[in-house]
Formats: sequence, structure tokens, C-alpha cells
Amino acid sequence: MGSPRFKFRKCYLSCTVLPGILLLFISPALTSARTLSSSKGSDQQALLDFKDGIIDDPNKILSSWNESVHVCSWIGVSCSPSNGRVVSLNLEAQGLVGSLTPSIGNITYLSVINLRDNAFGGEIPEQIGRLRNLKSLNLSRNSFIGKIPYNLSKCRELTEVDARTIPPWIGNFSSLQFLKLAENNLQGSIPSELGKLSRLVFLHLYGNQLSGMIPLSLYNLSSMYHFSIAQNQLHGWLPPDIGITLPKLTIFAAGVNNFTGAVPESLANASGLLAVDFAQNGLTGPVPRNLARLVNIKRLNFDDNHLEMENLRLGFLSSLVNCIWLQVLGLAGNHFAGELPSFIANFSIWAREITMGENLIHGSIPSGMDKLERLYLLGLENNYLSLNFYPLPAAKIKHMNHGDRSSDSE
Repeated sequence: MGSPRFKFRKCYLSCTVLPGILLLFISPALTSARTLSSSKGSDQQALLDFKDGIIDDPNKILSSWNESVHVCSWIGVSCSPSNGRVVSLNLEAQGLVGSLTPSIGNITYLSVINLRDNAFGGEIPEQIGRLRNLKSLNLSRNSFIGKIPYNLSKCRELTEVDARTIPPWIGNFSSLQFLKLAENNLQGSIPSELGKLSRLVFLHLYGNQLSGMIPLSLYNLSSMYHFSIAQNQLHGWLPPDIGITLPKLTIFAAGVNNFTGAVPESLANASGLLAVDFAQNGLTGPVPRNLARLVNIKRLNFDDNHLEMENLRLGFLSSLVNCIWLQVLGLAGNHFAGELPSFIANFSIWAREITMGENLIHGSIPSGMDKLERLYLLGLENNYLSLNFYPLPAAKIKHMNHGDRSSDSE
């Protein structure tokens, strides 16, 4: 028979120690809840600070950004369903004018920032480098000054960058797949360090003022399918094996630059090509006949170069009959000579634009061109064509440029 004192002591232990154990389990949960609530509040405050940096909001997009509306319901803001934290800020093309505030670095779960096509100015705050979960950064078509902060290289999850400059250390982003730096007034050369981006599949650099040559290391990124460097001041020649080292290319756009040399025959090896555009360069020599192997090609544009034909004939056009999806063929402003072959009327039924003006072509327009029902532009100006016969119904051709150097135009 136990003593009452022992029983009391046992009861005392079970009534005081057990709650203590429970308290040990409950306290971290309460602390975690308070931390999560505080973190959500810091997301909201950081976005309100962002709003304070906006001096013009013509579409009143940020009118919902106030404490009476839950932060996850604000326009342009997306939250994680698992923890309620802000993970995406998407305010593309909203006409916003202002600056990017340093508090953006406090939204620690942020993985997507898309401020493309607004009027943000000033420098990109270095605090953006705190966003270790950042995967996509799109700041293009704004007016930022300075450079991308160096500590952005700590954002190891980053797979897509669309900003204003091309710092060499961007080559350290081993996971980077999309690099979009179009229309940002970029100057200087393309750093060779980009060639270290072994996972890069999308390179978009058009519409800048980049100069120099394309680093040879870029031509070894075998996963690349979109290569756009048009409208810059780049020069040099195209490697003869480019279609072998870049076999997955679907878009190769390098128009409005200063490239010279021959059109590589190896381009035919990139069988998935949909568009090749080298208009307004200084390319010389013939157009390779084997480009006809690009059966999926939709746009083939060599306008305004110094290309010519083998044996001064247009026979290579016959091979393009196999390109059944071809929509745009640009050969204007070169040194092509000879007569227009009759099989040009057998081009793709999807053909919309054929430009062959400013060459040395003579003869007449072949009959049967009216079969190209979708043809919108036929450019034959400044050649030596006899234009006393038009086999083209006006309804089928919206615009037709004909020969100012015609041999018989009356």
C-alpha cells in the first residue's frame, strides 16, 4: 500500500512535467507561425515600398495594393499555395514610371520578376542578389542605368535573365537557359564567358549596339535553338561548321549587322530551322543549294548582301520548291542574274513575300504565279524585266514593285 505522499508526488509530476513537455512541442509551432506571419507581412511591406517608388501608374494597376486587400490578391502578385509567400511579381507593359526600390530584396521567396516594357529608371539595387530563389528576371525595355549587381551571381537558381547589360560573370550561371537582352541599348562586345553556359537554349540580343565578333565559344553551345543577334554592329564571318556545332537551331537571326564571307553550307545540317535571316550584311558568294534540305523553313532572307549565283543563273531556286512551308523569300539587293525560271510558280502555297528587286534579272514574269494565292508582296523592282504582260490578278497581289530598269515597260 503506497503512501499518500508518494501518490501526491506522482500526481504532481504528471501534472507539471507533462504540460512542460507539451509546451516544448507547442512553442516551436507558435514561433514558426509568428515567423511565417511576420514574413508575409514583410512581403507586403516590401511591395508597398515598391509602390512608393512608382511616380506614375497610368492604368491604376497598383490601386489594389493596400492593406485592406490581401497581398496575394494584388494585381501582378502571385503567392505560393503552400506557404502563402509572394513568389511572382509580373507587371509587364503597364506603363509604370519609377525606380526599383532596395526592399525588393526582402521578398525572399520571390522566383519571378517581370517588369518588362515599362519606364523604370535608376540603378538596379544590389539587394536583388538576396533573392536566392530567383529563377527569372526580366527588366528589358526600361531605362535602367549602370550594371547588373555582381551579387546577382549568388542567385544559383536563376535560369532566365532579361536585363540591360552583359557582365562577363553571367557565365557563372551554370543553370541559365534563357538570356534575353533585346532592345536595351547595349554597347561593347559579347563576352566570351557566355560560352560557359552549357544549358543555354535561347539567346536574344537583337536591337542593341553591340560590336565586335561573335565569340567562337558561343558556336559550341549545342543545345541552342534560338540565336538572335540582329540589328547590332557585329562583324566577322560565320564558321563553316555552324550547322554541325548548333544542330538544334530553329531560329538564326543576324540581319542588319556587318557579317562577311560565305553562307555556310552546314546550315542544312540544322534540319529543324524555321527561320534564317541575314538581311543587310556583306555576305558574298552563292546561296548553297543544299538549303533546300531545310524542309520546315518558313523564312529565308538574304536581302541586301553581295550574293550571286553560280554560272550567273537562278537555278538554285528550283531546289526551294521542296520547302513546302516557305512563307518569306528575300533575295533583293544582291547580284543575282538570269531569267526568272518558270518553276517559281510552284513555290510553297504559303508564300506571302518574295523580294528579288535590285538585281540583274531579265526576261518576263512566268505564268502560273496566280497559283500562289497567299502572295502579298512580289518585289521585282530595278531589274531588267519585260513587263508588258502581267499574269497576276490584282486581287491576288496587294503590293507589286516592278522594274524601274525594265527593258520594255511601255
